Amino acid sequence: MPVNTQAGEPRRPPFDAEAARRLREALGMTPAHVAYGIGAAFGIRISPATVVSWEDGLSTPTEAELTALAGALWCAPGELLGAPDTLRAYRMTRGLAPADLALRIGMDQAAYERLEAGGRWSGNDRQTAALAEVLDLPLPALIRFTGRDGKLTELLTSAATTRWQAYVRPVGKVVPLPRHRLQGVLQELHADYQATMTATLNWGGSGSADESGRAGRAFLEGILAEFWARADAESP
Repeated sequence: MPVNTQAGEPRRPPFDAEAARRLREALGMTPAHVAYGIGAAFGIRISPATVVSWEDGLSTPTEAELTALAGALWCAPGELLGAPDTLRAYRMTRGLAPADLALRIGMDQAAYERLEAGGRWSGNDRQTAALAEVLDLPLPALIRFTGRDGKLTELLTSAATTRWQAYVRPVGKVVPLPRHRLQGVLQELHADYQATMTATLNWGGSGSADESGRAGRAFLEGILAEFWARADAESP
């Protein structure tokens, strides 16, 4: 069951309740043991019932509680997190506090925390590279967290709807992938978009400009996800 966070409450990480239960049971600990360990080592007073609530997915620990829970279970915080989908989740997966990450990427802590809260990325190229390296970010995540996904979508849309060759270099400035890979992907997107438009006009001779327009818009709405799928950005 999803847990709603009320205004003013600490933001809570994407907690993996099943992992917490599995790790506790593997250590032969009871919820009471875990609660005691958290209080003794970290000074955070919780009840065994709270531990059970976390494991049942009825509530989730705060960031401080999750760090303490990881300590009590002799694991890294990342082992208690689901798949990261936010900058904050990636940071926590690496077991870093905001101050530590800000220091490692050479950014003011307050500026970094504003970014994590949804602010705009203001880092330079060196800080961007450091962020990617320290958090081991996949390229799609790096582009999203540094606010370049909108620009990339605009460029991909233009490449698909006009002359794709003119957008190889602009896309390459946003996405540091090999030129030959970008050329192939942009050519494919352009060809598929044009084929989509043509097919809807030729379906049994009954196609219309409205149908073609709808099909084209649907294709363009998903063009960013399609680009990442075709670019295979995880590969060297």
